[in-house]
Amino acid sequence: MVAAALAVPSPDGLSQSLDPDQGLATGPAILETGHVDVGPRFRDDTWSIQIHDDEAAPPVWRSPDEAVIRVRDAAKQEVPDDPAYAFLGAPAGTSVHVLPQTQQEGVVWLGWNTQDPGLLAQAGRGVTMNLRGVQGPGRLTVFLQSGTLGAPQVLWDSANAYPQPLWVDRNTHTHANWVFGAPGVYLIALDVTAELAGGGTATASTTLRFAVGDAAGPDEARAGTIAVASPSAPPSVPADDRGFPGWLLGVLGLAALLLIALLVSVAVRGAAVRRAAERARESA
Repeated sequence: MVAAALAVPSPDGLSQSLDPDQGLATGPAILETGHVDVGPRFRDDTWSIQIHDDEAAPPVWRSPDEAVIRVRDAAKQEVPDDPAYAFLGAPAGTSVHVLPQTQQEGVVWLGWNTQDPGLLAQAGRGVTMNLRGVQGPGRLTVFLQSGTLGAPQVLWDSANAYPQPLWVDRNTHTHANWVFGAPGVYLIALDVTAELAGGGTATASTTLRFAVGDAAGPDEARAGTIAVASPSAPPSVPADDRGFPGWLLGVLGLAALLLIALLVSVAVRGAAVRRAAERARESA
């Protein structure tokens, strides 16, 4: 993992505008070189997450269910002998597959953008990209690095609990380092929730599909499924026949027991005081 591959791209390299007339390509596709972005779209009154393929001529959007991002062995790098990269969870010198923050010949350049013209017309301040699960043979880590001497900023890590939200301003184009700890098929569950200019929010969900290593099969990645909890499902709690959640009944029951104990304690203490007063009068 050489330092040059981790430098932040120049602003000129990330400036772009998207044609509102770019269409949605259909059919299976393998994206293994060139510039690719994941991003939310609003088209035909529908929110979705799609993949912008800038390598095609002309550029097109693709469905994540049909497009597989292939990470060739040309993307292999070694974990640096530097404590700053301990967050990768792999010993120095370990070979990992890296989609780098800066463009590299023969390796797909993967980023994300919030520049779809339909999104810009509907969204307010920006969107939240929410990592909801990763299924694969190794650890996935996504991080940014500001210059060759800057400390890495971890954005997503499959070793951490889900969900993992990431705020992205509207009209933004960003690339980061994607590190795959072992070769094989990876499925990444992703939500994008947009703040709407008129109030409220809209959410779209998808699965990103990766075939990591020359031996990994794109067909397997395209056919794979990942099970994650629904982002909008309320927590499951037991309830009685009247619809009260079990935890609330438990709290109320405990409060009742404490109140009874307090009343008993007060009554016992009052009786003791009365007996002491009677004994004092008898002695007098």
